[in-house]
Amino acid sequence: QTASSAIKGTIQLGIGYTVGNLTSKPDRDVLMQDFYVVESVFLPSEGSNLTPAHHYPDFRFKTYAPLAFRYFRELFGIKPDDYLYSICSEPLIELSNPGASGSLFFVTSDDEFIIKTVQHKEAEFLQKLLPGYYMNLNQNPRTLLPKFYGLYCVQSGGINIRIVVMNNVLPRALKMNFTYDLKGSTYKRRASRKEREKSNPTFKDLDFLQDMHEGLYFDSETHSALMKTLQRDCRVLESFKIMDYSLLLGIHILNSNMKEKVGESSQSALDAKRPGGQKVLYSTAMESIQGPGKSGDSITAETANTMGGIPAKSHKGEKLLLFMGIIDILQSYRLMKKLEHSWKALVYDGDTVSVHRPSFYADRFLKFMSTRVFKKVQALKSSPSKKRCNSITALKAASQEIVCAVSQEWKDEKHSILAEGQSYASLDEEVLASRHRPDIVPSTPSLFEATSLATTISSSSLNADEHYQRDQPMLYSSSKGLPSSSTMTLEDSAIYLISEQSTLEMENDNASVLDVYL
Repeated sequence: QTASSAIKGTIQLGIGYTVGNLTSKPDRDVLMQDFYVVESVFLPSEGSNLTPAHHYPDFRFKTYAPLAFRYFRELFGIKPDDYLYSICSEPLIELSNPGASGSLFFVTSDDEFIIKTVQHKEAEFLQKLLPGYYMNLNQNPRTLLPKFYGLYCVQSGGINIRIVVMNNVLPRALKMNFTYDLKGSTYKRRASRKEREKSNPTFKDLDFLQDMHEGLYFDSETHSALMKTLQRDCRVLESFKIMDYSLLLGIHILNSNMKEKVGESSQSALDAKRPGGQKVLYSTAMESIQGPGKSGDSITAETANTMGGIPAKSHKGEKLLLFMGIIDILQSYRLMKKLEHSWKALVYDGDTVSVHRPSFYADRFLKFMSTRVFKKVQALKSSPSKKRCNSITALKAASQEIVCAVSQEWKDEKHSILAEGQSYASLDEEVLASRHRPDIVPSTPSLFEATSLATTISSSSLNADEHYQRDQPMLYSSSKGLPSSSTMTLEDSAIYLISEQSTLEMENDNASVLDVYL
């Protein structure tokens, strides 16, 4: 009900006073009691010997856990001067509210911070969450969870307005062609008609499945980093009994000429406003999901070009930049939520309702993200992944080494059976025809080279047949004088590999079975 201009002014005054006051306090480790401290200051309109005069009604400004939040800001590389400059130097910009919560949203003029009004319950819950949140950020500052930089309360005329300062997920400098709020639920998850009429509507899960039915494609490295980050964050939220959170996803479609214009204008505008090139650490989507492997230089080079967006492709092949973050985490699975879920489950399928117990909610959220939203670009069939390549090559190399070494021993006595110039077909016939001869190993390594990467080990032939041993007493073992390096021994029995390819497999050349005789 209070005029937003008055709220904006009092927020800037209050934060300016408390952050300035905090600089006089010495740096020290955060203690448990620091999470529960509430500092309060009264700012009358005529001013006092401690506070400046202002033209708003008298108000009281409360700061929750000032030392703990100072630590969080330092963790993200935010200096007190920069924090004050971002919030207090120019008027805050009010955003049209995309959610159903009725909260007011303000963004700082340099696009760095979002200021959101929260309910009493949410502010209380955040206070209880702080020790665990502190532990989680210490372990891993790279996260898609909201970064909280301050929790405050403005009391004026008998009204309490609680606000939280967070990182801004969607930069205004880039136009978001699509914005989605995704929960992994399908019950009534479609943007309302009123929402669709807005200039920048926020769509929901069913809209995403309709517009981007094939999902969004990433290279394998980015995809695994993103999914690992999401899994870790969901487990943290589940441990705090938090649910009903969403993934806010902004999609910017890249056009080469548009990209240049936007990049130049936004960079120059931001550089003009930002003193000394201040940049919040781990604040962009790309930094939030990257592990410590990337060097700092490469990150700054990437963020300068893409403003920290994650590169991806649509099913149409369009190049995209994605901006994302998990939002609305201040929901605890308490009595009201339990009642809401029970009621919705009665009138609708309980598993698709968005309000769910935290563990189920996290699993459903992750499943939706990994199967419907974020997909890995599949490598072409002709070029399998390096990982598979390496493991199979190692297997091939090992098998060839055994084959070469063993066959060298037998070359003289088995020359009539395994001649050098045998074709693959004759080898095949021989192997298939003489299943009772497990000591026969093809001497030509080229057979193994020709076998495809999809090599499998037949488990059916892992049991040694008794009649093999009866018919063939001349089984070679490591005790027969073969060098120990040439055979892999298991209780003095050598392992022999016999390549077995059916004619169908020969045609496809994409599978081969290695029989292992013990």
